[in-house]
Amino acid sequence: MFGPDLTCPGTKIHFIFRHKNPVTGEFEEKHLKQPPRPSIEKLTNLYTLVLHPNNTYDVLFNGESHNLGNLLEDFAPSVNPPKEIDDPDDKKPEDWVDQKKIADPDAKKPEDWDEDAPYEIPDEEAVKPEGWLDDEPEFIPDPDAEKPEEWDDEEDGDWIAPTIRNPKCDEAPGCGEWKRPFKPNPAYKGKWYAPLIDNPAYKGEWAPRKIPNPEFFQDLTPVKSLKPIGGVGIELWTMTEDILFDNIYIGHSVEDAKKLADETFHVKRPLEEAANKVANKVDEEEGEEEVSFKDDPVAFIRGRVFKFVDAAKVDPITAFKTQPETGAGLALAVVTFFGMIGALFGLVGGQQAPVTKSTKKTDAPTPDDKQKTETAPVAPAGGEKADTPVKKRK
Repeated sequence: MFGPDLTCPGTKIHFIFRHKNPVTGEFEEKHLKQPPRPSIEKLTNLYTLVLHPNNTYDVLFNGESHNLGNLLEDFAPSVNPPKEIDDPDDKKPEDWVDQKKIADPDAKKPEDWDEDAPYEIPDEEAVKPEGWLDDEPEFIPDPDAEKPEEWDDEEDGDWIAPTIRNPKCDEAPGCGEWKRPFKPNPAYKGKWYAPLIDNPAYKGEWAPRKIPNPEFFQDLTPVKSLKPIGGVGIELWTMTEDILFDNIYIGHSVEDAKKLADETFHVKRPLEEAANKVANKVDEEEGEEEVSFKDDPVAFIRGRVFKFVDAAKVDPITAFKTQPETGAGLALAVVTFFGMIGALFGLVGGQQAPVTKSTKKTDAPTPDDKQKTETAPVAPAGGEKADTPVKKRK
């Protein structure tokens, strides 16, 4: 298993491999003791694991090495088990003493030690401030409160006006019964405990005896013991959308892996960083000073449009993702603009006036004029032709 883990308590890159015990035939997972903990942001990242035939490994994050070590030294449980193990049948003797310190049996509580003395006592030197209103309560019924009209004494009980702070108390040092403040008790010592001394019967920390490990083996080349990779599976648990996995390479050539990274990751990452930088700048500017639509609609719309255009110059897709409202508004404005242009040209073409030749009232009609009128009538553009002679406009 290799890849990022963004769960708490911290981000890390897992490296786990399964190793077969040649004695028992069982597989056991080996976890990297100190996995890399890079800062992973919401951009495309590249994770690389290189295993060398000499049992060394290298974990790279975005092309930079973060952990270089050895399979025989950096994993838990270790690849090779210990030669000796604790004897499971060995038990600690009942008379074994492993307590280093004990309470001094000869110590006695001093006679003047009062365990019942309180932590605080009233300050006898305190004096009631002048002007203290002993007969005035701190809270009084609200004189402006009125019983609601819908209040029913039989069903709701006796109506009691809500209380408010006595305004006289705000002008005086205090109201009500004066009580002495408390101060720390100089005689307070708390519960007495006997001091600790070294335990004369202490024998040390007990540990079971060691016996030879029946499952001991020694594999000095665990890389050669790994099973061939037959497929790739992605274990995913997330509440974050838009997570993609692509450009997966498994092989024996580090150079081929680097070539694939140069053709994919190192092309995409700089574009994402530039777009993210613009988006962050836009967010900062919006957070610092953003005119509200209510205060200045023109300045608000102009600022949003300029920010969207700046982001679109770097990456149009990211611009639409970060500012979908502005992008949709601009698209609608463009469509509306071209629609208005088309409607305007259609209106002008449909209302074009016919070109006619006027006749004077003093001229008498001739046979030729009658023939022209009958053969070439003119009608408004877009309308039906009419078999009527052309008349002079008034």
